[in-house]
Amino acid sequence: MQREEIKTKQAQGASFDTHIIANPANPREWIVLLKKGAGTSFFLVDQQEQVESFADLNGLIEELRLLGIKGAEIHL
Repeated sequence: MQREEIKTKQAQGASFDTHIIANPANPREWIVLLKKGAGTSFFLVDQQEQVESFADLNGLIEELRLLGIKGAEIHL
């Protein structure tokens, strides 16, 4: 799910269980998994529909705040 979709759904009242997990392809980076419920989940993706990964956890948390996400669970 792209950033604009997340912002739109948040504005419509949708809520997500947000999980920050290690990138399986590079354990030094982080990716975001958004769970909507009933087994539906999405990764945060860029404009080319590629899963976004973040080397800096602090920067990722700031990015989530800008998207309107209030909380996230970090999986080490």
